[in-house]
Amino acid sequence: MLETEKIFLEEKARIIRKHIISMLGEAGSGHPGGSLSAADIVAALFFHHMNIDPARPHWEHRDRFILSKGHAAPVLYAALAEAGFFDTKELKYLRKTGHMLQGHPDMKSTPGVEISTGSLGQGLAVGNGMALAAKLDGRDYRVFVLMGDGEIQEGMIWEAAMAAAHYKLDNLVGILDYNGLQIDGPITQVMNPEPIVDKWKAFGWHVIVIDGHDFEEIISALEQADRIEGKPTLILAKTIKGKGVSFMENQVDWHGKAPSKEEMELALKELSQGEVLERWETLK
Repeated sequence: MLETEKIFLEEKARIIRKHIISMLGEAGSGHPGGSLSAADIVAALFFHHMNIDPARPHWEHRDRFILSKGHAAPVLYAALAEAGFFDTKELKYLRKTGHMLQGHPDMKSTPGVEISTGSLGQGLAVGNGMALAAKLDGRDYRVFVLMGDGEIQEGMIWEAAMAAAHYKLDNLVGILDYNGLQIDGPITQVMNPEPIVDKWKAFGWHVIVIDGHDFEEIISALEQADRIEGKPTLILAKTIKGKGVSFMENQVDWHGKAPSKEEMELALKELSQGEVLERWETLK
């Protein structure tokens, strides 16, 4: 990919992370860790790879994105707002009664949200349905399902994985946010899902392992998935929980705890300086 494209995506991810921190600080509750870890993946999808039109959120030819780990709603809301699905001013009303940005994505109230999620394990099955519908209707849109690594402890994920391979859903891409931590601790201690790569391959999927914070690797994997025929693709993205905020990185306590006012200000300060911002300012 071009260096200018990479810098553009780095800046979008930085802005998304700032939105996440501001939203959660204002709300006083929510999930920063897994939202921050997925920011680069979501930025690559919404601002480079997916075929979408914010002016037509129900456009029948659009690519579909499903946030299966619905508790990471802040990363989705930030991307949707930045992409133009709704005004960024709405972000300050996260989890506020009477407003559209609930604690988990709500397809009935939020433009750009394809399916209401939050009960872990369901997103891949829904993605199967969308991908199969595209096949049956002769449409060329693609379906992307972002899952958590703790989430794949759910049995429904593996039923869906088996079904996707059976129906040869090569228009379906599962993306695993593999940060190694869930609410109760390291995933390998709570309910060890390893060997993850071998399991997805055994279920009939094409598997790509990447650094989930390297845009060249993310885009390359997405483009490779576009070329795979006859089977679905799983992109295992190795990430850092809380990525971008030093005191949140790799800390399980930040799975579901909002920052205090002081912590929010410190995090926003970190995200408002550094190499990414300098590269963007130089590009401009």
